[in-house]
Amino acid sequence: MPEDKKLSTMPHNAVLEDRRLLTVSGVSDVDSFDEETVVVFTDLGELTVRGSNLHINRLSLEVGELTVEGNISALVYSDEAPKSGGFFSRVFR
Repeated sequence: MPEDKKLSTMPHNAVLEDRRLLTVSGVSDVDSFDEETVVVFTDLGELTVRGSNLHINRLSLEVGELTVEGNISALVYSDEAPKSGGFFSRVFR
């Protein structure tokens, strides 16, 4: 009896508190980051966080959680399919 194929999608949530603290679940990889832009891949598309003084406080790709702190001015989703491997995939080869 063949095993059922498991879906790799994680629940995706984005919670923004006072435009200073963003918690995102369902993150599969981080493409790039600096103090003004953080780009992450989710199962629902690419998420770009824009602002100033941005810092990644917590990142756990095992559970798909990311916490960003700073002056957040925009959250932008793109429907582009995730590229093969993001920043951390390239670093930890």
